[in-house]
Amino acid sequence: MEKKEIKNILDIPDECVELNAKTKLFYNDESNLDLDFEAAKIYIEKNVEPNYLNFKTVKERFEYLIANNYYEADLISQYKMRDIKLLTDYANGFNHQFKSFMGALKFFNAYALKTFDGKKYLETYTERVIMNALLLGEGSIQKAKIILKQIILNRYQPATPTFLNAGKKQRGEFVSCYLLRVEDNMESIARAVGESLQLSKMGGGVSLCLTNIREVGSPIKNIEGQSSGVIPIMKILEDSFSYSNQLGQRQGAGAVYLNVHHPDIISFLDTKRENADEKIRIKSLSLGIIIPDITFELAKENREMALFSPYDVKKFYGKPLSDISITEEYENLIANEKIKKTYISARKLFQTISELHFESGYPFILFDDNVNNRNAHPERIVMSNLCSEIVQPSTASEFERNLNFKTIGKDICCNLGSLNIAKAMESGSEFAELIASSIRSLNHISRICDLSATPSIENGNHNNHAIGLGAMNLHGFLATNHIYYNSPEAVEFTNVFFYCVAFEAFKASMHLAKEFGRFSGFEKTSFADGSYFQKYTTCEETKFQPESTTIKAIFTQYQIKVPTQQDWINLVEEIKTNGIANSHLMAIAPTGSISYLSSCTPSLQPIVSPVEVRKEGKIGRVYVPAYQISFDNMQYYAMDAYEIGPKAIIDIAAAAQTHIDQAISLTLFFKDDATSRDLNKAYIYAYKMGCSSIYYVRIRQEILAGSENYVCDACVI
Repeated sequence: MEKKEIKNILDIPDECVELNAKTKLFYNDESNLDLDFEAAKIYIEKNVEPNYLNFKTVKERFEYLIANNYYEADLISQYKMRDIKLLTDYANGFNHQFKSFMGALKFFNAYALKTFDGKKYLETYTERVIMNALLLGEGSIQKAKIILKQIILNRYQPATPTFLNAGKKQRGEFVSCYLLRVEDNMESIARAVGESLQLSKMGGGVSLCLTNIREVGSPIKNIEGQSSGVIPIMKILEDSFSYSNQLGQRQGAGAVYLNVHHPDIISFLDTKRENADEKIRIKSLSLGIIIPDITFELAKENREMALFSPYDVKKFYGKPLSDISITEEYENLIANEKIKKTYISARKLFQTISELHFESGYPFILFDDNVNNRNAHPERIVMSNLCSEIVQPSTASEFERNLNFKTIGKDICCNLGSLNIAKAMESGSEFAELIASSIRSLNHISRICDLSATPSIENGNHNNHAIGLGAMNLHGFLATNHIYYNSPEAVEFTNVFFYCVAFEAFKASMHLAKEFGRFSGFEKTSFADGSYFQKYTTCEETKFQPESTTIKAIFTQYQIKVPTQQDWINLVEEIKTNGIANSHLMAIAPTGSISYLSSCTPSLQPIVSPVEVRKEGKIGRVYVPAYQISFDNMQYYAMDAYEIGPKAIIDIAAAAQTHIDQAISLTLFFKDDATSRDLNKAYIYAYKMGCSSIYYVRIRQEILAGSENYVCDACVI
């Protein structure tokens, strides 16, 4: 075959395509991973290196990139050039090489700095890591070296907004996701639309709570039948997100959440019907719903459920609907004659939800009482984010008629990053340092991000400095250690691993509090009196210790110290004294993009195929072998997410959720013979197991099996 000449950076050498395609076939005498590694090497040699702008010295490179508005001068000026040279030498000493063709392709297409005309690369992977280290190093070359080591060894990976934008002059913000409350007045609605445009421009996904918006037909200025409800707002938001993107690099993406006891709930869900009227159909905006415990109880008893007018609740109850526990106040709301209510079948609601999951994978589900019963803060959690892993309280803002703030409430943002579980375990005696440096890096982002475009989010961040340390590559670690994903040992490992991470995360935030001060309102939380930690300080100690021979051996082999109950008791006393710097610490995101970058399995979910097929724009199909797959471990990858099914996935998520103070992006997978009854059983099981949320529901379709891109292309973290 005649080899294609590489004329520009978008061309892919034929050899890469051929070698990568062979990875879908397993040979006794060849390793798929070796073939894919070779494809990556050829891609670097024939595509990247000829199109890379070389410089004679580190100093010359930085001076050029600063002078031509590629790098931020203010960041570079925090360090001496000789220290940057030493950091560069240190980074080059790791001799980073991409382990997969997909990893190299993903980096140079989506992350690497290029010339403004797009014809030359200005960064290697190592140089992008250096810029992240300089950003996260807080002006200290020693701190920069510590975090550089964690990133370049794939132990810790900043989320896309941070990794992509660090040090760039032309950039978006470093924050992954934003959450906005919308109150029942035109000023709040108008601010929400405007701020959604601003946040989308900055990068990251935006989620909005519509629970407090008055329903269709409710009065405006005491004139009955005037309100149009939530759907027109959704249409405006959808158009806004479609219009706004971050320099063409990341499409704007949004989600809206609604409590299922809102009177517009059925029409809200109907917007995602395949045959919905174009006037109401929502195509690109994601939908999420909030389900309280009482809804499950009513469905179990086959009773009708009441839908309560937000307008009347606010007028006569004195609080927005979102700020009321529907489960606790249900009978009081029923008894209040001043609050208008309509009724639907609770079982019919769940039937509608399952039908939509078959059609579109939506809606996302937030289990209201599960998250609020775990909530350490006095304010209520009323929504989640675009990937359903962020759960934090928020408070309402009030506005003047000219849209200026009368009272600035507290809205939500979250800075994300993920541990690679396999590499974290391999860190051994450096495990505590890994968690500490990861928490410190996320904390730093929370203190340097510019959120002035949205004062309520800026206020929430200023008070809370919330962060979300997550994880990926669970299935990869289990398979390479010969543990089946759907086994008791997998659940046990997950429980112990996140128990260890939680301990080190709280410890790290406690030390940060000594340096930066505790987050605002700490004294009003259950952290302050230690009650949040009772599951660690008063339960049977064996609950979180390795029990099986297999898991004991793994933690011994990798030299990971498992905290004792006394360790927790001592830490809690320190937290009572010093506080913690961050209101929230852990959240497990989907890691759709960064798991490809790190050549590992995404989040906590099982693989969708031993060799996944990705459709990458004009390139076509790219084959992605599972993490370190070989004949030796192939049987542990043999069952994919659809074959494993929802129960095992929920068991894993529930084990992790015990230690995660926010939520987990939980995607459920079903075979093509699944029924609505199967889906409803899974919702109930996830709810009873204490999960916080459900992200997507995926039904295997024979025509699409192995070819769909089942990742979060919305917020692409």
